[in-house]
Amino acid sequence: QLQLVESGGGLVQPGGSSRLSCAAPGFTLNYYAIGWFRQAPGKEREGVICISLSDDNTYYADSVKGRFTVSRDNAKNTVYLQMNSLKPEDTGVYYCAALRVPTYYYCSANVDEYEYWGQGTQVTVSS
Repeated sequence: QLQLVESGGGLVQPGGSSRLSCAAPGFTLNYYAIGWFRQAPGKEREGVICISLSDDNTYYADSVKGRFTVSRDNAKNTVYLQMNSLKPEDTGVYYCAALRVPTYYYCSANVDEYEYWGQGTQVTVSS
């Protein structure tokens, strides 16, 4: 059973940066698109960004374009979410999720399509 383990996050000042990691110990992520989702207090979980098998980034939250990027290190079975120029509205619990995809370029923001989820990590942007 594929398990995703997230790390990173915490308290960050506005304008700062943070990098989240999503690791799959003992499993290869080579066949999975990885989506990052976030959930702010009192709100539904929303898709933020996804990385396909081709390593293309697809943005689902316009507010993060130009500030967030996703990359993968296949040798480490780990995907990274780099977040720059953080804003208070980026605050929330961030989840990574894996989706075994039918095509090389496929990504999705649909929560229901993802089969495996990390435990979530809190990111708080505040001074």
